Amino acid sequence: MPAKKKLHCLWAPENDETYRRYHDEEWGVPEYDDRALFEKLILDGFQAGLSWRTILYKRDNFRKAFDGFDPQKIVRYTPKKIERLMNDAGIIRSKSKINATIGNARIWLDIMEAGDGAFSDHLWSFVDGAPIVNRFKDQKSIPTQSPQSEAMAKDLKSRGFKFCGPVIIYAFMQAVGMINDHEAACPRWKAVQKFAR
Repeated sequence: MPAKKKLHCLWAPENDETYRRYHDEEWGVPEYDDRALFEKLILDGFQAGLSWRTILYKRDNFRKAFDGFDPQKIVRYTPKKIERLMNDAGIIRSKSKINATIGNARIWLDIMEAGDGAFSDHLWSFVDGAPIVNRFKDQKSIPTQSPQSEAMAKDLKSRGFKFCGPVIIYAFMQAVGMINDHEAACPRWKAVQKFAR
C-alpha cells in the first residue's frame, strides 16, 4: 500500500517549481538578518497591487538592480540611477515604489544608527521576539492582517516608511516567520518552528 501523501499549503501548487520551492524552503522560516528583513519588506511593498508570484519570478532581477538591497548604497541613488531602474524591464517599474525604496533605506539606516537595537530586534519586538504559531486548517481561515501587523505598520509609517500597510505587513510577517501560517496539516508548519530563536 503506497504511503499517504503529505498535504502542503494549497497556495503552493506542485506544478510551479519556483513557487513550491519558496514555500518548502523559505516561507515561514524565522528570519533575523537585518538586511534580509529589509529586502523582504521592500519586495512586499513592490507586490502591492500584484501577486507574490510576479515578484518572486523577478526577485533575482530586483536583487541585481537594487545592489543586493544594501541600504547604504540605495540611499545614494541619483536621478540617473532612478532612470535606469525605470527602464529595467526585469523589475516592477513604478517610480513611486522606487522612490519609496530609497526613502525606506534611509529609515532603515536611522533605526540601525539609533543605538536602540537592530532593525531585526525592532521588528521582532512586535511579536515579543517569538513567532506566533497559528493552527489554521485551510487558507480560507487565515486572516489578512492582525493587531501585530497593524501595530508594526503604524510604527513604520510614523517613521516615514512607504508601502507598509497592515495587509502588506501581515504578508511580510508570515513570510519571515514572525507568524506561522502554514496550514496545520502542512509538514512545514512543524518544520519551521525549529528555526525560531
